[in-house]
Amino acid sequence: MHSDVVKKGVEKTPHRSLFKAAGFTDEELERPLIGVVSAKNEVIPGHIHLDKIAEAVKAGVRLAGGTPIEFPAIGVCDGIAMGHTGMKYSLATRELIADSIEAMTIAHGFDALVLIPNCDKIVPGMLIAAARLNIPAIVVSGGPMLSVNYGGKFRDLNTTFEAVGAFKAGTIDEKELCALEEAACPSCGSCSGMFTANSMNCLSEVLGMALPGNGTIPAVYSERIRLAKHTGMKIMELLEKNIRPRDIITPDSIYNALRVDMALGCSTNSMLHLPAIAHEAKAPITLDYANEISKETPNICHLAPAGEHHVQDLYAAGGVQAVMNELSKKELLKLDTITVTGKTLGENIKDCPVKDYTVIRPIDNPYSQTGGIAVLKGNLALDGSVVKRSAVAPEMLKHEGPAKVFDSEDEAIDAIYKGKIVKGDVVVIRYEGPKGGPGMREMLSPTSAICGMGLDKDVALITDGRFSGATRGAAIGHVSPEAMEGGPIAFVKDGDIIEIDIDKCTLNVRVSDEEMAKRRENRTPHEPKVKTGYLKRYSKLVSSAMQGAVMLDD
Repeated sequence: MHSDVVKKGVEKTPHRSLFKAAGFTDEELERPLIGVVSAKNEVIPGHIHLDKIAEAVKAGVRLAGGTPIEFPAIGVCDGIAMGHTGMKYSLATRELIADSIEAMTIAHGFDALVLIPNCDKIVPGMLIAAARLNIPAIVVSGGPMLSVNYGGKFRDLNTTFEAVGAFKAGTIDEKELCALEEAACPSCGSCSGMFTANSMNCLSEVLGMALPGNGTIPAVYSERIRLAKHTGMKIMELLEKNIRPRDIITPDSIYNALRVDMALGCSTNSMLHLPAIAHEAKAPITLDYANEISKETPNICHLAPAGEHHVQDLYAAGGVQAVMNELSKKELLKLDTITVTGKTLGENIKDCPVKDYTVIRPIDNPYSQTGGIAVLKGNLALDGSVVKRSAVAPEMLKHEGPAKVFDSEDEAIDAIYKGKIVKGDVVVIRYEGPKGGPGMREMLSPTSAICGMGLDKDVALITDGRFSGATRGAAIGHVSPEAMEGGPIAFVKDGDIIEIDIDKCTLNVRVSDEEMAKRRENRTPHEPKVKTGYLKRYSKLVSSAMQGAVMLDD
């Protein structure tokens, strides 16, 4: 056992003494030591209850003969960090989480890990750590928040962001704004739509790193506690059989994750996190691969923000396992991949039919014949860009219009709220990429303002930054190369005509190569926005968004 390095032999007398100072008995130290990584904090509503999940996990570990030892992980609430400097830190914490788990695990000789995340960067951060360490590991999240009916419509966090735009436009008053604030987030849990947190929790199931139900059992259901106990028991089986993350996260399971991503219409942020996880698991992918899969994958779910359903509805319809069961009818998945159940994916989904075809459409009657996410390329995005196709109004799938260019999210929001954006415009927000932001801020405020003001069917947004999983509309992010690296987006000017064709996966600016070369020659280097601390170091090491914004070692 790995833990022998901290507990076996005469030489480890001091180590055992320290464990005993923490209250551990000889009997406990004779068992495998299981690290229980809890991201519980009192900031994130998706994490406020993770102490209950951790207690259930530890009970499961003890039932199966292990000794659980809990330690923490940090987490940023993207909603609270949204729209100010704090959002620069969100994506960057993914690497901090992975690094800190690596440090704690190796320093203390844990035999296996149970990872307890729930929200946006914490889930992929923990999966990256699992793949890097490659000791038996399993994920169990805190589960999704409920959505409640207010005014005849089920609400979510996105409601509040769009309500700000509606209030600014004068279509709702302050009383209604406050009522929506009270109704939008009614329970603990990860925000209730198919936003980034729930996307990654669902894809953890598909990758095989979490037990069935992880992505969809609501946070407040007792079933979530039982799932956590079973997860604690299951890690002991994985340890006994020596089933490790890189046995599970393989090119085939990444393929399956991309398939389900397209079918569900997950957050565009999954296009950052899946390449990063694949990179760490030594199963790298390019996002051109995503378009190939998208062409052959029907989009069979329209959860918020793409539609009116929420994750609680997906749960009631059979969850992620039912989605995979439906996809398997057209042989769209690789069913022989191993999972943390100890069984193959095919065995897991065999008896999991769809229970509600209004939530999960039949494979022969999808919302569209192609997947929910598209990667666009062209002379504005030489390496690519990403859009949540399923959340774009049909009339905006093809659009051209004049650019309105802003060198930060803050400038763009100010212009939107002051009514400077009109029908037909293409809002370009640059210097918000991984290096330029730095940290690649998520931008829900500008897209929600556009939607709240009723312009989502008339205005597109393009950025080298990224958008929230809650974003809807023609919002194209991850434009690469980013402006800070001298990508074409750095040279776009107000009034340039931008051409978007999502069906053809193209993104171009109507500027000749000669003119673009001239603009490049006259470029003045852009000053870094942050010159100290962690973000300065991050900006020097982080790769392109199309590589997953991973930290490069050289």
